Amino acid sequence: MLSDHVSDDDAEVTAPAGAAPITMRPALPFGWPRWLRSLLMDRKAAIGLAILAFLIVVGIVGPLIWTGDPMASDYSAPPQQPPSAAHWFGTDQQNHDIFLQMVCGTRSSLALGFSIGALATLLSILIGMSAGYFGGWVDEILSLLTNIVLVIPSLPLIIVLASWVQVKSDVPIVAIIGLTSWAWGARVLRSQTLTMRRKDFVLASQVSGESGWRIVLREILPNMTSLVVSGFIGTTVYAIGAAAGLYFLGFGNLAEVNWFSILYWAQNSSALQTGAWWTFVIPGGAIALVGTALSLINFGIDEISNPRLRVEKVKPAARAAMRPAPVAAEKAGAR
Repeated sequence: MLSDHVSDDDAEVTAPAGAAPITMRPALPFGWPRWLRSLLMDRKAAIGLAILAFLIVVGIVGPLIWTGDPMASDYSAPPQQPPSAAHWFGTDQQNHDIFLQMVCGTRSSLALGFSIGALATLLSILIGMSAGYFGGWVDEILSLLTNIVLVIPSLPLIIVLASWVQVKSDVPIVAIIGLTSWAWGARVLRSQTLTMRRKDFVLASQVSGESGWRIVLREILPNMTSLVVSGFIGTTVYAIGAAAGLYFLGFGNLAEVNWFSILYWAQNSSALQTGAWWTFVIPGGAIALVGTALSLINFGIDEISNPRLRVEKVKPAARAAMRPAPVAAEKAGAR
């Protein structure tokens, strides 16, 4: 039962006599998905979503506000100018405006990371769940393939493939990193599918004559949404770091303006030795900010979907609610 006085921020619930009042968070507007309400109610996930939403807005709206050619050079001043009123993030060795490059490169940088994460997650779903559900020779072949990919060092393999392929767009980078980063997620999904296929609702679907892929996609996959989303986020964080490493070594599409190419041109012009810190700290900080946002979202999903973490969060609140109020304790002592 809610008390008569309800503030705009919190709602105070009338507690039993001798117990402290319980404060409830306000509900979100009607019609919002339950998973989105849960994420926004979690502090870590809300901070991560806010940071990620800000970067996405910058990537979409930024180029429309700060128009101009990010590859245009300003020869009216010496190169590698530090941040100033004229150039908010400074300039590089070719007198390119770093701020304009950061704004125009946000969209392509995020799109590259999310595309790699989506490809790797799709492969992990297809391979891992197929091996776990169908079993037999299908499981043996797919498990062997997964183990081979897990044994081979990822970063050297990515560097070798990138040096062998002529990179003229982001498609080879997406394919190379995506095809070498699905194995861990596939193994996790396989183990969960082995457990899920023995559940009663899966056995009922088999008895009713549904096809194997329909059971996998309509019955098992929705029950592993948190694992899939968590794997996608983790793979995206890894993909952004791997793409930054490839670009830093000169194997990316250097004709495109993004955060990773800014890092390459910074090390190519010896920015660390010349003291031009803004040419590598700013794009490196943006990459770290994306990784932090995705990690916070991942932590929030884990806290929501993991029953053990939910119980651990509820226990302190329950103890506080059951603790006697100071007035009630004094009355009990007087008696």
